[in-house]
Amino acid sequence: MDNLKDKKILIVDDEPEIRIMMERFLRKEGFFRIYTATDCASALSICRTGKPDIAILDVMLPDGDGFSLLSSIRQFTDTPVLFLSARGEDEDRLLGLGLGADDYMV
Repeated sequence: MDNLKDKKILIVDDEPEIRIMMERFLRKEGFFRIYTATDCASALSICRTGKPDIAILDVMLPDGDGFSLLSSIRQFTDTPVLFLSARGEDEDRLLGLGLGADDYMV
């Protein structure tokens, strides 16, 4: 069985407070292979080169949205994706899950 602490995690959020909070929490839990991105372009680059084991995406990003980012990610990997967003409308949840997200948390 793989050691979960060796898994690579990608956090994509343009709000520094959210990104830092998630990264600190994960490090406190023993995860140290954490990548962060503030926009879709950086996130796609990290997904291609860093090959994260899971991606945590925000929906609202400065150069696009998390839904489009997920569609782009799905073109080359089946990495598990979790949406973590302030947008909690049913339509957003259904869209994210319909595009292939593994979960959607508000």
